[in-house]
Amino acid sequence: MAFSRAAKLTLAALLLAFPLLSDSFTAYQLGLYLLYGMVAQGIALCWGRAGFLPLGQALFFGIGAYLSGAALKADLGWALLIPAFVVACLVPALLAGFIGALVFNRQTGSGPYFSLITLALSMLGFQLANSLSGITGGFNGMTAIPGLPGIDTYETLYFVIVGVLVISTLVLAHVMRAPFGQLLIAIRENEERLQFFGFRTSMLKAAAFAISGGIAGLAGALYAPHQGIVTPQAVGFVLSAELLIWTAVGGRFGLIGPVAGAVLIGFMAAGLRDSFRYWEVAVALVFIIVVLKMPGGISGLFSAALSRFGGERPSRGSGTAPVMLAGKEHRAVPDLKFDSVGVSMGPVRILNGLSFSISRTGIHCIIGPNGAGKTSALNVLTGRLPLGAGEISWRGVSLGNTRPFIAARNGIGRKFQVPSIFPELSVRQNIDIALWANRIGTTEMFSMRPYGWTTQMLGELKTRFPFLMQSDKTAGSLSVGQRQMLDFSMTVLAEPDLVLLDEPCAGLSADETRQMIEAIAAIAGETKATFVIIEHDMQVVQRLSDHVLVMHQGALLANGTMTEIRANADVARVYSGGSK
Repeated sequence: MAFSRAAKLTLAALLLAFPLLSDSFTAYQLGLYLLYGMVAQGIALCWGRAGFLPLGQALFFGIGAYLSGAALKADLGWALLIPAFVVACLVPALLAGFIGALVFNRQTGSGPYFSLITLALSMLGFQLANSLSGITGGFNGMTAIPGLPGIDTYETLYFVIVGVLVISTLVLAHVMRAPFGQLLIAIRENEERLQFFGFRTSMLKAAAFAISGGIAGLAGALYAPHQGIVTPQAVGFVLSAELLIWTAVGGRFGLIGPVAGAVLIGFMAAGLRDSFRYWEVAVALVFIIVVLKMPGGISGLFSAALSRFGGERPSRGSGTAPVMLAGKEHRAVPDLKFDSVGVSMGPVRILNGLSFSISRTGIHCIIGPNGAGKTSALNVLTGRLPLGAGEISWRGVSLGNTRPFIAARNGIGRKFQVPSIFPELSVRQNIDIALWANRIGTTEMFSMRPYGWTTQMLGELKTRFPFLMQSDKTAGSLSVGQRQMLDFSMTVLAEPDLVLLDEPCAGLSADETRQMIEAIAAIAGETKATFVIIEHDMQVVQRLSDHVLVMHQGALLANGTMTEIRANADVARVYSGGSK
């Protein structure tokens, strides 16, 4: 880590000393590429961190440039020019946030739609800039833009650009290290799971896009006095594509890489443009080679080399004072009702008039043969499947056609049949997200304090599942059994009032099954939460259940105690369970 910091300080020093080591025109060129690098950093935040690809980032860059150019031409003076520059950042940020909220609110997995929409908006921006000649200057652009008052374009403006780049880099670095940045990685890894912890991922992605739009607007605001002219190309798709190439070549998973990519490709293109007729082909070949052979870009190679020399950066907030969170002391009486619930997938009826109610705490087990509709019942309850008929309510609140994050905010936690974790995050980072569920506020997402949060339950879970103490171990490297235990631990750490566990012992060994049974029984007793468990293992059902519901062909066949279920002739005809 120390070597990494030394390398970054060296880079900053070289940037400041560059005009002394070169001529003023080359420094002027470098200043332009550094501005493009700032925009590329915003792309890295969206693409590398959160996993969605903006194809029209030049739109926000160009808007900032046009607003800045208009302010400079009005000769406002510094007193009004600074607020104008703030507006040049805020307008692109608000526009990007609005676009993101509108597109991402559709559903999870909206990435391709988002990319195409941003591409179309960039093309639209280019057409508007060409046609609104009274505002933008049309095809010829907004010309005769003066420089910043008291700052020479070819001498001192370069240092202003470097200073702004350093500040924006530090701000983005903090955003990436903070819980907000960790949640963006979780979106990239498993967006649906994050929603089941109560996070509205569409707003998180929209916020990331808004930040990237604001950074692009800031770069555009400096572009106008740097170039003295803003043309429609500044908002067009060609520049957007170039920004994307620079980000990919430099490396989309960090902040230094995008800037390095913009500088390297910029100077390479400038050198080839006058000496090589097919210079665009050369740039395209470099892009293709990097994408195919170096997914992490050029900076990815340096990161791999640094890790061999102990230069690996910390994965989460460090040195944060621990804070013990208070557990829930009082829980309302459960009131879950399924009233003639019907769900169909095409011509197939999955749930067929399912009706039951749960009005007391304890552990309720749902059993039934494969295809009975057990998992589908939990899916429609938590918004994973659309409700076709009937009504579902929890504590008097209708959950018909709800959304996963709303179900989670209503106190419903869900563990899936197949362990659903964040594989590229560490064990501790997975636990962090569970601790933040329905607890973390907007301002705390940008603070390091939540990294110190812990609970008494977490200590107990670490005693029961010792692998949880391997904080830095990547969750994706865990065994199937450990993933089941991690998924269960995350679910209960969020402290929901209604805990839905879908086959928590699937894939576990006999010893692991015993551990899981003991953990479920202990936590259910301590928290007084209501547990609903789907399980095929009759050993688990017999040892845990206070109440059993039997499903068959999408409807309720029987319910009662385990003794009553065993004596039921209808159940005996359709269902037979086994044990490990």
